[in-house]
Amino acid sequence: MSSFQMITTLFLLAMMVGASNSQLSATYYAKTCPNVSSIVRSVLQQAEQNDIWIFPKLVRLHFHDCFVHGCDASLLLNGTDSEKTATPNLSTDGYAVIDDIKTALEKACPRVVSCADILALAAQISVSLGGGPTWKVPLGRRDSRTAHREGTGTIPTGHESLANIATLFKSMGLDSTDLVALSGVHTFGRARCAAFMDRLYNFNNVSGKIDPILNGTYAKTLRQLCPKGGDVTSLIDLDEQTSLTFDNKYFLNLQNRRGLLQTDQELFSTKGAETVAIVNRFASSQSLFFNSFAKAMIKMGNINPLTGTNGEIRLDCRKIN
Repeated sequence: MSSFQMITTLFLLAMMVGASNSQLSATYYAKTCPNVSSIVRSVLQQAEQNDIWIFPKLVRLHFHDCFVHGCDASLLLNGTDSEKTATPNLSTDGYAVIDDIKTALEKACPRVVSCADILALAAQISVSLGGGPTWKVPLGRRDSRTAHREGTGTIPTGHESLANIATLFKSMGLDSTDLVALSGVHTFGRARCAAFMDRLYNFNNVSGKIDPILNGTYAKTLRQLCPKGGDVTSLIDLDEQTSLTFDNKYFLNLQNRRGLLQTDQELFSTKGAETVAIVNRFASSQSLFFNSFAKAMIKMGNINPLTGTNGEIRLDCRKIN
């Protein structure tokens, strides 16, 4: 898919958001599955006992699902055309926990809660359990019957320019405040060395060059953690101080030129960009960041959901009924 086609597709999806999200409601399961949130929370609390990184992993699944043809759980489908095996999703994880949530909900409320809503709820509860904000998730999404592997090129990478990222987000109905707030999810979790090694050894395709924006001391540390010729799948904390906690330290890191991914650092280091002031505001006020993040997550979760009789309620999140 060409860049023009990609942007056009995203624009059309964004235009559909307004017509669809009115059918979503935070009380959608009030009568059919009133304990849905507490069931999801219980599974996640248990999952954390086995994997301390599960919360950021699950939030990432929701992001990667919504950024490809909308929030329809197409990411979860197995098969030869699966989105999971496309390059942007090779490092995603947490699918087994989504299965555990689905199993628990099928026992309590058979054939009621969609996998797409499970992703949205799991993301919200993961952020909350990680120390971040709580918000009421609009629910009522249904599940796609097809994967959209060809659309995975719309998932932002760590190597894109701020201009490209901003264009992608705008095409989805997300503004600059949403962009900076949602990027703040990198306040917890980890990234593979492969996602940023070019900043350490080959910046702008110049052999041996380090990204001049990157804090020198931080660059030396990262070179030790990700040596040239080493394991590019090694995982590095996105926030070197509180990578298991959802807070606003990410924005302080950007101010100190210690953003791990190039796309993150460019939010603050791109001269004249409106994102710079937003980073400064979020760095100064965690509550402002939390409020903006919650609003942005609701907007992102409203991208092109399947509602009404569209799609289905999968019995197994990995395959269509």
